[in-house]
Amino acid sequence: MTKISGIFAASMSVLNPDFSLNVKKTIEHAEKLIDQGCHGTAIFGSTGQAQLLPIAEKIDLLNKLSDSKYRDKHMIGTGLNSLTETINFIKIANSLNFNKFLIMPPAYYKYTDNEVIKFYSKLVESSPESKIILYNFEKLSGYKFSIDCIEKLVKKFPNQIVGVKDSSYNLFENLKLENFSIFPGSELKLLRGLELGCSGIITATCNVTAELSRRVYDDFFSKKDQTFNQKLCDVRSAFDKFNLISGLHSFCSQGDKIYENILPPLRILNENERKDLLNRLKSLNFTIKSRMAA
Repeated sequence: MTKISGIFAASMSVLNPDFSLNVKKTIEHAEKLIDQGCHGTAIFGSTGQAQLLPIAEKIDLLNKLSDSKYRDKHMIGTGLNSLTETINFIKIANSLNFNKFLIMPPAYYKYTDNEVIKFYSKLVESSPESKIILYNFEKLSGYKFSIDCIEKLVKKFPNQIVGVKDSSYNLFENLKLENFSIFPGSELKLLRGLELGCSGIITATCNVTAELSRRVYDDFFSKKDQTFNQKLCDVRSAFDKFNLISGLHSFCSQGDKIYENILPPLRILNENERKDLLNRLKSLNFTIKSRMAA
């Protein structure tokens, strides 16, 4: 089994003025990120507003995405709390030849490790051909994976539970498993993670830092001086001052106003916030037209 590794963007969803999903532009956005340097994307992650999108629109996009030249480079987020709906969504994706999934435990209720293991066991048993990347993000799900829980899941399903996205940052420095992918959820952790043997990153801000992130990744494996990591971290820190989805849509709307459309109760940045973000980025020589200069 080939280990999943590289720079992955949690790809943004592009919406029409009526808040319906613009399938064509969402796919174009994801493919552009791969052209810019990402090894792949996570479609329908948190940054893609997955928890707010109708299932029918997600399925419509998967049907179109299945024809993409980059189909095999996408992992699919589910963004669903219902076990039954998650299983059905995975099966539909499987029928379209998608087999890599990024799946967070259901939000709202509180769970023990044993209950979470049972949840993922049901998913694996329903689709044994799928490869699942666990999504560790306590801030959104209310549950934080323990090392013990992940070790038990991997021991039980070594061919299906193949990685973790660590956005709670309690795992990437301490979890050690053979042939298992570990992806910190921030560019701030990219270089340190690579030094510890992590596989790359899956992040929201790779929607705008694809080139920088890929350069840091490639320079690490080429044993070159890290001349871009500080700028990458500074850019991420600038976005971290704001809600990431709001900041990313506000930044990208400079190039196309369609990015101003965002599903309520989420919102784009107000004018003062937007100016603050853009000024912070401008001071780093990071603009919509120039993102790579050191």
